Amino acid sequence: MSDAAACCWLCERPLGRRIEWHHPLPKSRGGRETVAVHPICHRTLHAQFGNGELARIGHDADTLRAHPVIAKFVAWVSGKPPDFHAPTAKRR
Repeated sequence: MSDAAACCWLCERPLGRRIEWHHPLPKSRGGRETVAVHPICHRTLHAQFGNGELARIGHDADTLRAHPVIAKFVAWVSGKPPDFHAPTAKRR
């Protein structure tokens, strides 16, 4: 695993045993590149954003982290161990 892949693309915590691969530009919008994320981070992204929104944001993780819901999530998960998992709340 390279240094870039050693941390989650969204929360920037070290990755654990379980890794999922997120398409910053959704596959349905032609995206092919993937980034490593924790399962909980991946589910949070897709619970909060649709493919159209993710396509507009693209590879800009800083923009995602600046979104109020994602910022709150990242602050909450920042102290959790790499393999931490919990149910993900759906977007209201």
